[in-house]
Amino acid sequence: MSERHTMRKIREVLRLRYELKLGHRAIATSCALGRASVCDYLKRAERAGLTWQQAKELSDAEIESRLFQVVGGNEPRARAPIDFTWVHEELRRPGVTLQLLWLEYQEAAAKRGAQRGTGTRAYQYSQFCDLYADFRDRLQPSMRQVHRAGEKAFVDYSGKKPHIVDRDTGELVAIELFVMVLGASNYTYAEATRTQRLGDFVSSNIRAFEYFGCVPEIVVPDQLRSAVSGPHRYDPDINPTYLEMAQHYGVAIIPARPRKPKDKAKVEVGVQVAQRWILACLRNRTFFSLDELNAAIAELLERLNARPFQKLDGCRQSAFESIDRPAMKPLPQARYELAEWKNATVNIDYHVDCDGRLYSVPHALLGAQVEVRATTTTVEILHGGERVATHRRSYGPRGTPVTIEAHRPKSHRDYGAWPPSRVVSWAASIGPSVASVVERILADKPHPEQGYRSCMALIRTAKQYGHERTDAACRRALQIGAPTRKSVEAILKRGLDRAPVDDGDAAPRIVVHENVRGGEYFDKKEEGDDPGRDDQEVA
Repeated sequence: MSERHTMRKIREVLRLRYELKLGHRAIATSCALGRASVCDYLKRAERAGLTWQQAKELSDAEIESRLFQVVGGNEPRARAPIDFTWVHEELRRPGVTLQLLWLEYQEAAAKRGAQRGTGTRAYQYSQFCDLYADFRDRLQPSMRQVHRAGEKAFVDYSGKKPHIVDRDTGELVAIELFVMVLGASNYTYAEATRTQRLGDFVSSNIRAFEYFGCVPEIVVPDQLRSAVSGPHRYDPDINPTYLEMAQHYGVAIIPARPRKPKDKAKVEVGVQVAQRWILACLRNRTFFSLDELNAAIAELLERLNARPFQKLDGCRQSAFESIDRPAMKPLPQARYELAEWKNATVNIDYHVDCDGRLYSVPHALLGAQVEVRATTTTVEILHGGERVATHRRSYGPRGTPVTIEAHRPKSHRDYGAWPPSRVVSWAASIGPSVASVVERILADKPHPEQGYRSCMALIRTAKQYGHERTDAACRRALQIGAPTRKSVEAILKRGLDRAPVDDGDAAPRIVVHENVRGGEYFDKKEEGDDPGRDDQEVA
């Protein structure tokens, strides 16, 4: 039985006897003690002249000294003191346990006693654990949990948001405050970002690792959409981009469970600290850009990490340098390049869509399900986990095809079930004008297959508007010289397919306006006569 537990029972024995006047048997039953122990405690109190009124005002140590020391007798040997701060810090190191620290404490106490020639004795293991538990319970809540060095980093966003001012409108724009806290040392990183979206979230994680100069074993985010694509209490699906970033840095992602704040209590407190020591300090300052705000946050962040702990020695910075940094892994040589992932189906033109641009894959994969990985410079297409195509990313007009010649069929039969003639034949089943527009669309492309998407969309239009109206719209599009899918759809939406159309060649309509210069102007200009100059001189 621990000393703390024993003194609590002795107090209760004295209370029950002198305040409630219970007998020895009832006291023994209530306190789960033997009657002999109850008698012994009461006799000791009687010899020491200790009443319940006195005991209420004394500490455990004072009661113990009154009851268990005989004047003139042998004094008990003193106990070797325990450095609880050392115990608390050492427990964060990998593989360190209370039992190991107790053994080291015993060895140190025996060595110290031998050097001094005193009878100092060490606490037993159970007492050692109880006394450390008392010490830990007296610490702040943010310091109670034992986190292994370099093991976990906790991630969250602040509910209280900073603001910047739009220079043009004067409007206050709310932005996000990202916070990452290391478990063992409480070392903190914070920055402001525009949103919590995937790009901002992953970039914030990267900058946090670079601020630390090393990476932990595990990152514990909340189950926000940028981190978890499929939230689940026990088996969440990590967002592919976030997972790829984690693999690049060699860390594991273990999201906190929904509605379980204790899973990320460390960062909950870290967010509170950031709100009090960063946002509160900036409350009277005005910022017009994200860079200005982050520069101010960086200054206050250094002050926060250098701020001394209240009940432990050192600060976040010193704890990080002595505990977390030695146990964390180094950064990889190259920084992770942000990539977006999406699933796609290979269309009949053997291209897949990425951000509105079309990228080719080998034509043998028609109809296959593939994954598209896009960075700022590259688009990669994977099938079954293997890369099947790599392209330089296009930023041209939407719909721009990017085609590798080797991906195209070698001959007409390689089109399989989708040769250009079949697409034209299908269009002809709707109407002759539809077939003509499809032929023009295919002819306008460097490769006929690049027009398949537009042709198939045009053919599907007939299901909505009917064959007759679609053919009429195509006929009108041909006559106005705009044989495209968009033109046909615009005609149908405005009902212009029902308007009469002249079958003969329409003469061009001449627009007469003072700002429209005719061909005579350019003839004169070629002869060296500038009509504009004459007008100025006449004016």
